Amino acid sequence: MAYDYSSLVQTTKCWAEQALAAGWIDADAAQQLSDIDTRTPDTLFNHNGSRPLIVAFMGGTGVGKSSLLNRLAGKAIARAGVERPTSREVTLYHHHSVSIKHLPEQLPLAQIKIAEHDNESRKSVIWIDMPDFDSTEQSNKHQVLEWLPHIDVLIYVVSPERYRDEKAWRLLLSEGGRHAWLFVLNQWDRGQTEQYEDFKRQLHKAAFTDPVIFKTVCGESLQADEFAALESTISSLATGHIVAQLEQRSSRIKKDELKQNLQHISRLLGSRSALQQLPALWQDQWQRTTQMLQQGFAWPIQQLARHYADHAADLLSNPAASRYVTTGAKFNLWDDWAAARFDDALDEFVSNADQHSVPVSPLKKQLSPVREKAPKIIQAQSELAARHALANPGNALHRGFLKFMRLCEIILPLAAICWVGYQVFIGYYTSNMTDVDYLGVDFAIHSSLLIAITWLTPFFILKKLKPSLEKSALGGLNKGVNNAINMIDGEVLLAIENIGNQHAEQINQLDRIIEFCSVADRQPAIDSNSPLARMLIE
Repeated sequence: MAYDYSSLVQTTKCWAEQALAAGWIDADAAQQLSDIDTRTPDTLFNHNGSRPLIVAFMGGTGVGKSSLLNRLAGKAIARAGVERPTSREVTLYHHHSVSIKHLPEQLPLAQIKIAEHDNESRKSVIWIDMPDFDSTEQSNKHQVLEWLPHIDVLIYVVSPERYRDEKAWRLLLSEGGRHAWLFVLNQWDRGQTEQYEDFKRQLHKAAFTDPVIFKTVCGESLQADEFAALESTISSLATGHIVAQLEQRSSRIKKDELKQNLQHISRLLGSRSALQQLPALWQDQWQRTTQMLQQGFAWPIQQLARHYADHAADLLSNPAASRYVTTGAKFNLWDDWAAARFDDALDEFVSNADQHSVPVSPLKKQLSPVREKAPKIIQAQSELAARHALANPGNALHRGFLKFMRLCEIILPLAAICWVGYQVFIGYYTSNMTDVDYLGVDFAIHSSLLIAITWLTPFFILKKLKPSLEKSALGGLNKGVNNAINMIDGEVLLAIENIGNQHAEQINQLDRIIEFCSVADRQPAIDSNSPLARMLIE
């Protein structure tokens, strides 16, 4: 399936617009794609079905372009002679049935002289006489460049004295592959065979293997020339088949140029392998930054842990006061120093990515939210871990032992009291039944001591082994900071993953457009043995 060139250009421009907005390409690259020329001979005039062949005379000052057009028309329709270098007009010579009401804006009718004819045999050709390309008038050169995309066949006119014109020759070299070319060595009555052969050699250097050159005379000389052969050649080209072949070739050349531009832009986006190296680059950078942050956090964490321990009751039991506890601390973990270190880490990471030919603008956009979220992550995770640590001080074994001691603090005194009570009851009963003495002072002292010991022992153990709130808060803060550091690492890695996905999507879109540019048109290629092939540069 073939794809229309104008559709490919429109798709390319849409891609360039969104790629620029996303930062994948810079303004210069986007402008390069936006400036792609969609003008063709087919867009010059509105037509239904077939269109005329667009033929233009081009050359330097004084070579006789206007004289050739006047000879073709059989009357003076284009300015010739000494006035010509100062003319700002483009002369169109065409059949009266051809509509020219919809010229592009850059080709204003005010600068175009139009001459019509009724010759049906020339109905399928539009002749254009363009200003001298080497004129001192800059507008002349501008008009020539504006008209070139709308032309099928360029008739490059030279004279024996001007066939080595430098300006027109540079234009030939730059535009050679985009048009069909015929060459006219005009004013041949003043020419020599050596000049013709030299001109032919120059065309060989410009990649024309067997150029079609006509020798013409446009003065009052009666010398026979090849003007009739020139007109006959143009007439033979003015068929729907040839016009279609020229359009197909022009489309292919433009698609190839578009393909080359897109391939160049694709290289500017960086390779997939470069994007795959970003996680490793970040991990290496973040490992060094983490060590620095942890060292810098050591003293603020200690101060903050003491502050939390002093306000533990408010922090855990009074939600209204917890905000004061957390915000009233003098020691903020994420201070200017920490923010600067984190920004330095991201900036160095972006710089390393740039050295690996990764576009940094989309990377910066993805990392920008992480810069803003990092302080909140540190604050939230450290506070959460500190609250949890203060609510559950000590480790699991420590808390289990203390729980056992609290149970002992209740059970042991109760057991001692029960035992003492039992002994008192049994002693009293025994003393009434027998002559055994009732419990004495020693028993009272010993039983009191037993009860006191069973209650005081767990009490003192709980008191002495009570975990330090400061140490608990310190451990919680350290744990929270580690969790936050891992979360920040995850946020950056997620941003890198998003960049990789976006990059793959940009590359896939470009590859699809490039693939469409490579699809051959259905129109058969120009036969290398046809006369038209002699007029083209492949």
